[in-house]
Amino acid sequence: MSETPEIYGAEHLLIARADAGAGQKIRDMISWWRDYAERNGTTLDNNPSPGNKRGGLTTILEKSLGAVAKGGLSPVSGAFAYGARIEGPGFVYMDSPGYDPVVATGQIAAGANALCFTTGRGSCAGYKPTPSLKLASNTELAKSMPEDIDLDCGVIIGEGVAISEMGLQIYHRILDMASGDTTASEELGYGDNEFVPWKIGAVL
Repeated sequence: MSETPEIYGAEHLLIARADAGAGQKIRDMISWWRDYAERNGTTLDNNPSPGNKRGGLTTILEKSLGAVAKGGLSPVSGAFAYGARIEGPGFVYMDSPGYDPVVATGQIAAGANALCFTTGRGSCAGYKPTPSLKLASNTELAKSMPEDIDLDCGVIIGEGVAISEMGLQIYHRILDMASGDTTASEELGYGDNEFVPWKIGAVL
């Protein structure tokens, strides 16, 4: 899990699930981001994008709570700098901005060999050489962009599918992807232009 500006205001929920070392690293990341934002003439408390706002988000706290919820309930077993090689098993946190191509580039540099990309507005992207499973958070999106979406997670709300059942479906799709099944973004040839390292300057 990544995107430190997007957990701002809800980071305590991750810290509570982390051991002392990982928890302190997350605190240090938040402190660094506050200073980074201030040095670049901005703040962390107004980060929802125009698309987020059109989707109904009103505050950064709402967005942050949703971002942390995507991480499930597992203990946080480590916290790492952007692009640092991930060591050891478990659910880990990697520092990064909240810009998807920068996030994916850092995760791949850290050793990710499979990505799950949740989208509510239909971001068209792929991240070679790592396959990316595109998960639609709403059925309207999945129906309007079927060639871009691998799995419709909107059925949780729309059809009452249990979160645990959806999680199992995602798990099996990850196994299929890791076993060689091509994803939608691979079928479309996406991924040649999404190598975007974290550049100098304000990238929230």
